[in-house]
Amino acid sequence: IVDWVFDCYDPRTGGFGGNCSQRQHPQRLARQPPTDNDQNQRQFLLNDETPCPHDGHLLYTLSALQILAIAGKLNDPRLDKPAIAAFISSLQNEDGSFSGDEWGEVDTRFSYCALSSLALLGCLPLPNDDHDEEGNDGCDDKYKEATKPVIDIKKAVSYILSCRNFDGGFGSIPGAESHAGQVFCCIGALSIAHSLHLLNDENNDTDPKNTHGGNASPGGRAGADLLSWWLAERQCDSGGLNGRPEKQADVCYSWWILSALSIMGRVDWINRKKLGQFILNCQDDDDGGIADRPGDMPDVYHTFFGLAGLSLIGFLGDVGEKEGRVYREVDPVFALPVDVVRGMGLKAQVVSGMDGRVDERLKSYSVLDGSSGR
Repeated sequence: IVDWVFDCYDPRTGGFGGNCSQRQHPQRLARQPPTDNDQNQRQFLLNDETPCPHDGHLLYTLSALQILAIAGKLNDPRLDKPAIAAFISSLQNEDGSFSGDEWGEVDTRFSYCALSSLALLGCLPLPNDDHDEEGNDGCDDKYKEATKPVIDIKKAVSYILSCRNFDGGFGSIPGAESHAGQVFCCIGALSIAHSLHLLNDENNDTDPKNTHGGNASPGGRAGADLLSWWLAERQCDSGGLNGRPEKQADVCYSWWILSALSIMGRVDWINRKKLGQFILNCQDDDDGGIADRPGDMPDVYHTFFGLAGLSLIGFLGDVGEKEGRVYREVDPVFALPVDVVRGMGLKAQVVSGMDGRVDERLKSYSVLDGSSGR
């Protein structure tokens, strides 16, 4: 798996593609194939096994880094960290947003991918109040020269906040409809950037002139709690969660919503027992995989998110106690096993519950007071 991931690295851009082909590699094109006849030409192409990566993209770059993190291979000599950091840096736009690749699509998903990737690389700059006196940008000394400037973190945070709507949710771009998937991306990115406190900042002046053109967003105490209430309202009669109003429940939102609620200390705002039963109802009796909803075909995508959701509501821990086994817990910020996150020393910002308590898996992070009346 690790070798295949590296085959997907695109040295032309510095990022990872979603797959690799065995045909038409640029290095192969530099060689002269046989010209005797068509049969020899076809055989030459079939015999060329040099992997050709697809175009680098932020989505696949983060996925590649997450796989390497789980495999303990982020220090593999094949990983060109300065080139990856430069690739991410090149995709930040003047307004702080990120394009997914050179073709320019902008989406808050890419903001999360950029910040999470840089955190995994050890190259994430934080706002000035988290810098040392010399203005350390967070990069390892070994990569400082190659990765400066990495990104403008303040502009990145400002852009994310400009995508917040009147209902408390976040969209893909300023003014776009609130969507639970985008909420995770924005809350996760703000958590990694140590900027969650801006959700409740009545004097938040990150974009005082509304230069991004988004909707007026709520500040003050209503900021985080209004968003948490919007997320809690995504629970349907079946116990499952949907991504937007009037949509069907889907197992994948067990991750997108629970992760955001976990970061903000509000998981108890939904009925965890009903959600857990919904996820179990989506498991296929024959092959064991999990589908988007009961009766549908299971797939790897929904199986991962279903298991992640069961982890976040504590179901896997309860099962483990009965079986005498210990199941790895998922971290809601980085979507990685908690032991991997702690082993790497990754940092983030989270909010305590209304009773002041903090999920055990989040205690290594900076904690904001989310207790009632504060």
